[in-house]
Amino acid sequence: MSAERPTLPPVRLNSEAELARDALAVPLLARAVRLARWAGQDTRVGAGGELVDEQLPAAAELLGYAADDEDGPGYASEAWRVAVDTGLVEITEEPGEGDEEEAEATVTQGEELALLTSGSPQDVLAIWLTALDTVLADAAVPDLDDLVEALEEGGEIDLDSLGWDPEAEAEFLEGVLGNLYLLTVAEEAPADAPVPLPALAASMIVPDDMGEPSDDVLEQVSDAMMRLDDQFRLLEPVGLVEFTPVDEALMAEAGEEPAELSPDEEDISRYGMVRLTPLGLYGVRSRMLDAGIDAPAVGDLADKGADVLLAATADFPERAALAETELWLRRHQPLPAARELLAAARGGDEEAPLRRLRCQQALSLVGDEAEPALREVLDDAELGGLARVWLAERGAADVPPPSEAMVYWLTIDTVAAQLAAEGNSDELQGLVEGLAAQHGGFFDTAWRVDHPATADVLEAMGRLHPDKKVAKEARKAAFKARSAGR
Repeated sequence: MSAERPTLPPVRLNSEAELARDALAVPLLARAVRLARWAGQDTRVGAGGELVDEQLPAAAELLGYAADDEDGPGYASEAWRVAVDTGLVEITEEPGEGDEEEAEATVTQGEELALLTSGSPQDVLAIWLTALDTVLADAAVPDLDDLVEALEEGGEIDLDSLGWDPEAEAEFLEGVLGNLYLLTVAEEAPADAPVPLPALAASMIVPDDMGEPSDDVLEQVSDAMMRLDDQFRLLEPVGLVEFTPVDEALMAEAGEEPAELSPDEEDISRYGMVRLTPLGLYGVRSRMLDAGIDAPAVGDLADKGADVLLAATADFPERAALAETELWLRRHQPLPAARELLAAARGGDEEAPLRRLRCQQALSLVGDEAEPALREVLDDAELGGLARVWLAERGAADVPPPSEAMVYWLTIDTVAAQLAAEGNSDELQGLVEGLAAQHGGFFDTAWRVDHPATADVLEAMGRLHPDKKVAKEARKAAFKARSAGR
């Protein structure tokens, strides 16, 4: 794989307008907006900008929490912190006459509050991303009860007693979200399918080359799963994920036996399920881009040239390459698009066969208006074969038959492209078996084909063909091709 190619499959994102509407509907951001509109000169805050305890009951009531709801003040405090961090409210400190502790602060509505109703979708999404930063920072902090127990006499937190490394914890959560993103955008991933929490935790703990996990590793996975259960509960209200928490019946307290479960209750979903929302996909990708990670999105290439399109989609999964190509073609007239694609498909470099395959796939989406462009390359050694295929599939008249040399060149080029796209796949093995069976003396002619990939293709055919005699013929032909400098 070329070093320039992306390491992540492209993601299909909703439009910015749709994502902005989703962001405005996020529960946590909606609560922050309500508090920002409620805030004023009578709002009292502490030195860090947090609402003072006396104001929390009124804020919780505004958000619809009953006076006896113990969680209400906590939710109000969280929403206020998001309002402050996102600029929905502004806090201006005014020095008092005495100590700094007596300094007062004026609370006013921030400029960003108006952007939520009058700004662009990009403005709304920028505010939501800031809210996401706040929640992710909170999610990486240990449980509040643990913090209280770890407070030292001087009022500082003893991180050693918590066994907590803030940087490592943040990196772990970012890694989890990265894995969840990859599982979501993978070609083989079922659409909108949630990921079991144990599988996600194991993806961070279990080494790829480990067979049966040891008891120690399984315990680490279990611990990570419970951490993620707490963290995803915090991340769901900001719209990042849809989350089914771990069934509390499975969480036996220390020293107790787990609750008895009937066989029909044993369901993987009871151990927690999570999926990124469309907004969450956008959010994680944005953070990846900020971190310098190449995380392409379908549509990124719509305004690029055909050379960029074919080079980039060469490494895309098939569905993503098709979607990207369809968007590109919508912005181009059929005949000029076909000419540009064909010109970009030329070349004798290592990646050229896969480029031509993507070109052929793109041309299959173009209408009959493109026919003149295909006829123009009928005599082209690299493009004449695929042009004849395109014309024949459409029943075009007066298509000259290909020469034997062109047939064999196209065959080598096609197998080389399939090798680059899929490796030693079952489909490619079937193609190899078919070629050897249909063309008597195939290898006697194939090694003479003047194509940069001839030797590599013949070696692959020898490796893939199940018949030992045929495989040996392929390897001999590959040796001849290399000796001839092909």
